Amino acid sequence: MFLKTCILSLNALSGLASALVTPRGGGSGRHGSGYGNGGGSTTKLTTFEQNMIFDPPDNYTDPQVLYPRTVQLHDGRLLATWENYSPEPPLVWFPIYESMDHGVTWTEISKITDQVNGWGLRYQPFLYEMDQDMGPYKKGTILLAGNSIPTDLSETQIDLYASVDKGRTWEFVAHIAAGGAAIPTNDQTPVWEPFIMRYKDTMIIYYADQRDPDHGQELSHQESTDLINWSDRILDVSEPTYTDRPGMPFVALLPTGQYMYVYEWGGTTVFENYGFPLYYRIADDPRHFINATAHLINAGDSYPISSPNVVWSPVGGKDGTILVSSSSKPLYFNRCGADPTICSWEAMDPPEDAAYTRNIRLLEDDPNYLLIMGAGVLPPSTTNNVTVSVIKVSDVLTAES
Repeated sequence: MFLKTCILSLNALSGLASALVTPRGGGSGRHGSGYGNGGGSTTKLTTFEQNMIFDPPDNYTDPQVLYPRTVQLHDGRLLATWENYSPEPPLVWFPIYESMDHGVTWTEISKITDQVNGWGLRYQPFLYEMDQDMGPYKKGTILLAGNSIPTDLSETQIDLYASVDKGRTWEFVAHIAAGGAAIPTNDQTPVWEPFIMRYKDTMIIYYADQRDPDHGQELSHQESTDLINWSDRILDVSEPTYTDRPGMPFVALLPTGQYMYVYEWGGTTVFENYGFPLYYRIADDPRHFINATAHLINAGDSYPISSPNVVWSPVGGKDGTILVSSSSKPLYFNRCGADPTICSWEAMDPPEDAAYTRNIRLLEDDPNYLLIMGAGVLPPSTTNNVTVSVIKVSDVLTAES
């Protein structure tokens, strides 16, 4: 939750085997899955820079838009959403935009509204398409997890919604985790930043968790086999120093069948002053990151700061390429499976500007194409809108080789 306190000061908090599955909502792709094109995108892939998706009206409150997220459906179409700081009333919602041409153009198709709490859907949406049946929901159902928070920020509630018609309509599914006020200080007890993925027959929702009085913030997850009933919280990352704040989990499946768990670590000793560099852990089972070793991501003196996104592409050699985005400008990549004993991380500046928790995903049609979506920055600026770029992974590697 790096930089969330900046928003508070502005009175606007943002806030491989068939048994395995990639985190399709935002991690690496399901290349070669064979789902086919079911009537979605039929255009050829192309690269482009900073195409505008949404330019907020003047009556939107600062920071206007933040925290973009995308999902690519089995039929090729893309959906996108973000934190949307529209004037209240009415209660805030998550917009759903659709692209049928690999991100070149976008159209709004729906709004996801709070159906149960009477607070609105305010922070940290995450999209995911189911690739197998689970509970009452069939393969192809789209899930959205997000933080329902009242206007006075007095409570946090991570809720799960579903769409069975490609994002046109939405229904409430389940409450996941409830916490205190949406204030990112160590004396508060909120829950934040959900990430959805499936592992075997279990759906997992990871999130940041401030509810333990002995820790300023930890990382937790909950599990379900039917989407309706969820386990108690299970710890993924917990540091002994109270003021440390691991946050914003994001997961990708590696070609080894292992899972890479990337997160920010507020308070780590790598910086003299308090900062939020990115770390990662690798585990065979994505339900058990708690004892995995933490590794720092850096390219020499360049560090990704806050708000990780991670994907793996088969492009770039026998180990492919791991790509990590953050809230800072550079894109970080590694071509040796993130093994720190073999090679170092590298960095390059993509065409998409720095943005708070910028989103990346590989396009399923060709894992050489990387979509990068940005929205607002912190503190708010005159470039606070939603834009998207598509670049080639091979061009990134050529430029930096």
